[in-house]
Amino acid sequence: MYPITYLTDCSDGNARARLSTRIGALFGGTPTIVAADGPDPEAFAALTLLDCLRSTESLGEDGHPTITLLNIAPRDGAWPNGVPFCYFWYGNHLVASTFNPRALGLVRRELDVQKVFVTDIREVLAAASWSNLRPSEVDSIADTQFRSLWYLPLLARWVADDRPVPSTPTVVPLIPDEPPIVGVIDNFGNCKLNCTPDAVGFTLGASLPVTHRTPDGVLTTTDVTCYPHLTAVPRHAPGLIPGSSGTGYLELVVRNASAATHFNLRPGDSPLHPAETAS
Repeated sequence: MYPITYLTDCSDGNARARLSTRIGALFGGTPTIVAADGPDPEAFAALTLLDCLRSTESLGEDGHPTITLLNIAPRDGAWPNGVPFCYFWYGNHLVASTFNPRALGLVRRELDVQKVFVTDIREVLAAASWSNLRPSEVDSIADTQFRSLWYLPLLARWVADDRPVPSTPTVVPLIPDEPPIVGVIDNFGNCKLNCTPDAVGFTLGASLPVTHRTPDGVLTTTDVTCYPHLTAVPRHAPGLIPGSSGTGYLELVVRNASAATHFNLRPGDSPLHPAETAS
């Protein structure tokens, strides 16, 4: 049994029940399902996927293989019946995902995952001589609206079992540069950004301008001091610190309070500028 984590934007109660049951039937154990919701699910998924894979490092031993599933399908209409699914390995850890360059962008940048293996659902199902799927079932799986339920767990199971799954090696496209954004807001209200401190010109003791909106919607800027860690930030004061996510990614915090509430920020917001434009 592989420990399975499933990041998905299909996370209502009905979807979670079906995903848990199907994965349990395939793998013999239920997954941890994590909702990729909010105003920018791709940013949340990108940072969380990076954190999941980095959490398999520095175990002090070989550890056990894991599987991470990711379903964030761009709603751009560019693909017939949705974007294809792909997979890649990070060491002995399997990731099966929608082929979403933005959701895969941080593992490309930080973990050097430059290539994934893209699959075609009908081609894979037609080649699955090891399965007992009937032609009507193949058609149903290929045409379903809920491909992340019917196909993605099958893909993960077959790849993990070393089945000869047909696929096309494909380079993960570099996404256009975007300003540092809030990827995740944790349960304390700390705003985890998708960049290292160096990317915004972080210097201990200096201040950086944080752009945000007041409660009445007025765009404003507040100078926030850079600290080495959370306990160095004065109580109830804002601060910028190297955080726990990514490779020491930057966090905007308010000690003993919520930075998200204090600065009126949501995932996808851009409170800081890259170093070349930071003042």
